[in-house]
Amino acid sequence: MDARSFITDTEIELYIRELSTPIFQSAGLSPSAVDLYFINDDTLNAFVAGGQNIFFHTGLLMATETPEQLLGVIAHETGHISGGHLARSGEALRNASQNALLGLILGAGAALATGRGDAAAAIIQGSQAAVQGSLLQYSRAQESSADQAGIRFLESNRESSKGMLEFLSTLSGQELLSGRSRSPYASTHPLTRDRIAFVEEQVKSSRFSDKKLPEELQQKHRRMVAKLHGFIRSPARTFKAYPDTDTSVEARYARAVATYRLPDANGAVALVDELLADNPDDPFFHELKGQILFEAARPADAEVAYRKALETLPDAPRIELELSRVLLALDTKEHNEEAQTHLEHVVRLLPNATFAWRQLAIAYGRNGDHGMSALALAEEAFRSGNERDAALQANRAKQKLKPHTEAWLRASDIEGISTPRDRERKKDPPPKKK
Repeated sequence: MDARSFITDTEIELYIRELSTPIFQSAGLSPSAVDLYFINDDTLNAFVAGGQNIFFHTGLLMATETPEQLLGVIAHETGHISGGHLARSGEALRNASQNALLGLILGAGAALATGRGDAAAAIIQGSQAAVQGSLLQYSRAQESSADQAGIRFLESNRESSKGMLEFLSTLSGQELLSGRSRSPYASTHPLTRDRIAFVEEQVKSSRFSDKKLPEELQQKHRRMVAKLHGFIRSPARTFKAYPDTDTSVEARYARAVATYRLPDANGAVALVDELLADNPDDPFFHELKGQILFEAARPADAEVAYRKALETLPDAPRIELELSRVLLALDTKEHNEEAQTHLEHVVRLLPNATFAWRQLAIAYGRNGDHGMSALALAEEAFRSGNERDAALQANRAKQKLKPHTEAWLRASDIEGISTPRDRERKKDPPPKKK
């Protein structure tokens, strides 16, 4: 199977969450129950898989020219969720590997394991995204149904469906391409002239067709595209797409990221400082500066940047995780104690962030709490699917923790869940071939 990369990025996720939330609510979905995943893949695709999970390829995000176009994609994919289309796709489910789908979902969660807060550094290899092609073959009827539902959600929010039409028009050109050149979205979401005609008619008749999303969202969209370009494209391509003559915030942002990737840490910091001079409270510029400084082996300076980022955006566990890494790198008694406090908060908010559990194990160990350190390692192994290590570390934690405390009981749970399956494999080995 082809490997793909998942990315995690606080800025991008918050923007798409802001864009999506009204659509989810109109569909009768709890926004917090819908998980968003971002795949570092240059092809144009977005899809629903494994329930209320929406996957976006970075190629699609970068191809959308406006937030209205991206909103149209979100509304359409939400239509698939609300219509239960994936559950009804019996043929697709029969042709797909359920283990591969599980790998896709777990791989996206494992993107958190790197603990990185930016679009490039958060990439983790190893997902099994080849399952998409076989699992996500929607029928033309389902596509039309998703269009209708998506437009209904847009109308209920008094938003234009023109962005959806623009995106479908982009896809209509893809339909004419050969299989290899055609985007996965065009292949898995069959397009018909009737679908385009239906959306065109809705655009003509809607009172909201000429309505634009607020300028703040327009800016966030441009920043998202520029940031992804800086991290994913080569620096040369980014400098060409965002030349020095372009003095917009997003262009300067892209050039700062590209300069960092040359690599030129001093030049990148200088460019970020120029952005901060105009936007002193922007948490994501501080976050980028912290990353550059930390990777340039300047943890004390990175600490200042990450603290400012977290101060201006306090509900950002991934930034808090980055600050914790820096504190552990500074490795003083005070820094280690503070890192432990932050990391305990992070794992409450991001319980599947295996890298956070590993960092927490380090913090506990340095602070002399070896029982909790072993429990954190057990959590890391358990959430990574490593049953053998989870059972071993949980047993080790139980030997060091006070019996019947909450932590001891959690260690017992992990050991109990992990050990039986491991023993069953030992007891019943596969039969030998004659």
